[in-house]
Amino acid sequence: MLAKKQIDSLPSTYGVYLFKKGNQVLYIGKSINIKTRVRSHWENARLDKKENLIISQATTVESIPSQSEFKALILESQLIKKYLPKYNVIWKDNKNFLYIKITVKEKFPKVLLCRKEDDGNSLYFGPFSSTRIAGTLIRDIRQIIPFCTQKKVTKNPCFYSKIGLCQPCPNYVNQLKNRNLFIKEKRNYRSNIKKVIKILTGNISSLTKNLNHQLKTLTKRELFEEAIKVRNKIFRLEKLIHPRFFNEDLSLFNQNKTIKALLELISDYFPQPKKISRIEGYDISNLGEKEAVGSLVVFQNGIFDKNEYRRFKIKNIKSSSDFSRLEEILKRRFKQPWPDPDLIVVDGGRPQLRKIGKTMKKINKKIPLIGIAKNPDRLVIGVNGWPTIRALKNNLGLNLIQLIRDESHRFARKYHLFLRERDFLV
Repeated sequence: MLAKKQIDSLPSTYGVYLFKKGNQVLYIGKSINIKTRVRSHWENARLDKKENLIISQATTVESIPSQSEFKALILESQLIKKYLPKYNVIWKDNKNFLYIKITVKEKFPKVLLCRKEDDGNSLYFGPFSSTRIAGTLIRDIRQIIPFCTQKKVTKNPCFYSKIGLCQPCPNYVNQLKNRNLFIKEKRNYRSNIKKVIKILTGNISSLTKNLNHQLKTLTKRELFEEAIKVRNKIFRLEKLIHPRFFNEDLSLFNQNKTIKALLELISDYFPQPKKISRIEGYDISNLGEKEAVGSLVVFQNGIFDKNEYRRFKIKNIKSSSDFSRLEEILKRRFKQPWPDPDLIVVDGGRPQLRKIGKTMKKINKKIPLIGIAKNPDRLVIGVNGWPTIRALKNNLGLNLIQLIRDESHRFARKYHLFLRERDFLV
């Protein structure tokens, strides 16, 4: 039977959890707060037979934190598809799992909901636990990338094309007499489908980059009406993959366990800190040279202390890189009479730490530095040689650094988006 003390060590973050009996996966779930959700399974096991079957048979529970509920949803569906856990299947009451189906072999692929994989000519994403979840996901994505959900072809453009959710509409394209225009619009539609596939596989970095490039181009050309449409897509994409930008109620970690785990990770490199009470996280968000901004967030005594947060609009218009912008922020920060942190965290690897290390020497501050590099997330230590620590995904020390990175990014992006929206309204 699962020991209750295992639950106490789980992170309070977005992510996926797996109940296991030895190596067998019994049940997989997702939550915006892993620890709270798993604890509810434990408590409900007293009253619910289905919950009791899981808790009584499970010997371990594992967690995989994620950056957002959307990413947790995608990961949950991938893991259920891989392991087909016993109790996920049983709880479907003999119904087939629900999938998002993309008919990629068709001339104009459609995005549909279906109950099972069977045709051999389509891509399937899922399974998802309910029609509501899958349907909401399709609607959210469609607000960013328009596509067709209509099974039958008609002679007239569909209703959704009139409100911008099906563009270019396959019904419209099929009626085109101009061969070159037909090929162009068909290519545009299929390009949209490829973007939808990227979102459903969690591969959104190139899409975000492309939308931001479009926004800058349209703004420079003073095509503001089109730019606003692209801006709105960026907002929706950010809300989908980074809900913390729009919901500031952060889940908190158990301070003692988390800090202890972090100290264990870095003790070989920073033997001095016996305790860490204040951690500062820094990030840059770049709208262009005139709108680059930076953030400082503070994790203090086990919570994010929002009264200590600071935001910076970059003053040096000649700053052409995030390195020089970080340098400016640090110099401005340490001119203030604020308490020194026990640890500084930045989003980035060796290049960022080298720059910050030089800056800290200039201002005569000896404070431990940690960078967090991506793909996969790993810690880079700000000492000679810039060693890298590759911790397990559920390591509480790593999870804390990830949360600080995400929060500093959220805070910078919030200011970034505020300035962008303000400029459009001027």
